[in-house]
Amino acid sequence: MIDLHSHVLPGIDDGAVDLEEALSICRAAAADGIEAIAGTPHVRHDHGTTAEGMEAALAELQAAAGDLIRILPGGELDLAELDRPREELARFGLGGNPDYLLVETPYVGWPLDLGERLFRLRAAGITPVLAHPERNAEVQARPELLESLVSSGALTQLTAAALDGREGRRAKHCALTLLERGLAHLIASDAHAPQIREVGMSAAARELGDGALARWLTLEVPQAIVEGGAVPPRPGSARPRRRFRL
Repeated sequence: MIDLHSHVLPGIDDGAVDLEEALSICRAAAADGIEAIAGTPHVRHDHGTTAEGMEAALAELQAAAGDLIRILPGGELDLAELDRPREELARFGLGGNPDYLLVETPYVGWPLDLGERLFRLRAAGITPVLAHPERNAEVQARPELLESLVSSGALTQLTAAALDGREGRRAKHCALTLLERGLAHLIASDAHAPQIREVGMSAAARELGDGALARWLTLEVPQAIVEGGAVPPRPGSARPRRRFRL
């Protein structure tokens, strides 16, 4: 599996506080079957993350982790940060690919200009990947809000903890609904610490009850992003089976 959303880089944002905690997350990820993990620190007003800081923390962590796991670059950008010049945005390219950018879905409300902001990214040759939309109350109430964004080329990333129930019933129900409607493209951990928001991607994959769909969400799509290939089509017969009560 490839995890394209985590806060594993030490001392950058609200994720790993130091190198030892970052290594603990790496060990948990490797034990879960993750072969590569992107450090995607918050880039927003309350975290003064710079590309240089991200790159330096990544180099430090990779040197310490050795062959345990591959650390990939990235950033989780707030909507207010998307007007930066393309060359600045490219430094935070998801998984090291300057043509993809992880964009933080607002936790509260639904900006009227969200579609316009993402369209500008697409016009600049950047594919936005919306992080954890299943946590947004507006999306939970109206999952069709994502339809026009996805049809315009955006991808969406679900959090593993939502799919396996660790983030509550509403987030789980929304995540499954987005999958059923073809509005989700990859699963990631959004891991902040070894115990809090644990990595747990394998548990989320098993929860789907569909091996082909799980592989598409946890390996094939993330791998295409990292390697710069075309995003493969979703397995045609894949539908998550609700083997549990919401």
